[in-house]
Amino acid sequence: MSEFLSDGPELFAVACVRDYATAYPWWETLLGSPPTFKATPTEAVWEVAPHRWIVVEQRPERAGLATHTLFVDDLDVRVGQIAARGLEPDDHETFEGGVRKMIYRDPEGNEIGFGGNARQAGTVH
Repeated sequence: MSEFLSDGPELFAVACVRDYATAYPWWETLLGSPPTFKATPTEAVWEVAPHRWIVVEQRPERAGLATHTLFVDDLDVRVGQIAARGLEPDDHETFEGGVRKMIYRDPEGNEIGFGGNARQAGTVH
């Protein structure tokens, strides 16, 4: 049995791309900062919460197949910040109880959603 860190496992959610040079700036715009580190010349890593990472990696054979969701407590603020950087959601969903998910797709088709509880997020779109 493998050992984990005392405060839980590290999670790396990977979005594979064919063209890293095109995908990288999109992800940097979406996430609002340069990556936490670059693992290789074609792999960027952002820490989105302690021990939780989004990875964009050039792996053409797996490109465009990722689907990730980050549940946040400031959905409207976050979507507004992303819009101010020039990206709008490609789609959205509303679930029972008013939980919302704003969906973005990178140039390769990878999907990343930001979800939030209506009680925390304010208005329902």
